[in-house]
Amino acid sequence: MRKRFLAVAFCALATQAAAEDAADKAKIEDGATTYENYCATCHGMELRNNTGVAFDLRRLHADEHPRFVNSVLHGKQAMPAWDGTLTTDQVEELWAYVRANANDAKK
Repeated sequence: MRKRFLAVAFCALATQAAAEDAADKAKIEDGATTYENYCATCHGMELRNNTGVAFDLRRLHADEHPRFVNSVLHGKQAMPAWDGTLTTDQVEELWAYVRANANDAKK
């Protein structure tokens, strides 16, 4: 009986993990689309602008989420504010895309 319970619990956890993984992938893909539409012109197709004008987004660390959100919504230096243009979900999708491609995520 205990083995069966453990097997059922493991299957439930595996199913939940697969669903979360699919949701994460979808969020990253949506973030990539938003990035291409709003950010790539300045930040480049690979999260960095080769001219050095825009910040290299691959350098953002996981603990810099508040900094990222503030910069996206309110702008910074030459970067425009996107508050009112991008939804909260789009900003979070952008964050997921940036983090998936960050330098420290590739280790």
